[in-house]
Amino acid sequence: MVSRSPRSAGGRQRKASRCVSPQAERSNLYDTVTAKIIAQLEEGRLPWVQPWGRVDGVPGCPALPRNALTGRQYSGINILLLWGEGIAGGYSSQRWLTFRQALEAGGHVRKGEQGTMVVYADRFVPETERARVEAAGGEARAVPFLKRFTVFNVAQCDGLPGEMAYDPAPLPEREIIPLAEEVITASGVDFRIGGDKAFYAPGPDYVQVPPQPAFHDQINYYRTCLHELTHAVGHPSRLNRKLINSFGSKDYAREELCAEMGSAFLCAALGIVPTVRHADYIGAWLEVVREDSRAIFKAASQASKAADWLLARHAAASAGGNAGAGAQCAESAGGRVPA
Repeated sequence: MVSRSPRSAGGRQRKASRCVSPQAERSNLYDTVTAKIIAQLEEGRLPWVQPWGRVDGVPGCPALPRNALTGRQYSGINILLLWGEGIAGGYSSQRWLTFRQALEAGGHVRKGEQGTMVVYADRFVPETERARVEAAGGEARAVPFLKRFTVFNVAQCDGLPGEMAYDPAPLPEREIIPLAEEVITASGVDFRIGGDKAFYAPGPDYVQVPPQPAFHDQINYYRTCLHELTHAVGHPSRLNRKLINSFGSKDYAREELCAEMGSAFLCAALGIVPTVRHADYIGAWLEVVREDSRAIFKAASQASKAADWLLARHAAASAGGNAGAGAQCAESAGGRVPA
């Protein structure tokens, strides 16, 4: 917290009190974003579920948010922030851009429209650290930072080119299911069908799900598969997350939060509307994010990386390339991960 100077301290002190250090600004951003997520969870509303608005009664197409001008896909916590605003604003599109980008594209943001905050995380080496390394040698220590930007949905703009103002039409389910099957196959994960429970076993490194007839809707089978695949991507040979956690522990809740968001991101990328698989975990997730304002950032980042890893494998397999470039190695695993 940045303390205020007394009102009687004079103009110079009052001006100085408004200067916020990068560390304080970073903390404020974490707190601001986490407070939004907590408020949604307390309402029983998950920011990664059903984030598509309706226009004239027609639902929007499930999609990951993208920059309307550059085509770049937003990732991590920004997906949750933009999906949340998509719900609040009733926007059918998941295309966003800055005020200047709207002008650059030949349009403009309508007067009175409120923007949405997104954040950019990176690292930089301060000049003092560069000087220290030049004088004493060693490796420069980079400092993490968060920067905020304001973006607007294309529905808040006028005059944009037609191709920028609308998302592509959703694929019919008969075309989505083969894509989901391709993602499962391209993952390279040992995938077993049988039993009456869905889970990922990190020791032997395999996913098991019940056969499709056990699910009321066929699409729910694929939602479940994508959830378990998100767990599997955390294996040491892939993205190396901590997978061995005691049931009911905070680490267990963190991994389940990652898998819930990862499967939602994958569903959106494939055109499948995500649903809630474990609403009973909301209390545990609330405890985790209330305790650590960075927890939701980390979980969203890990979920985004898992989804990207699986989609990259699929893209490489579809192109006939080598999909194994994402493999990483580190500590061993065993036991069982939450379904």
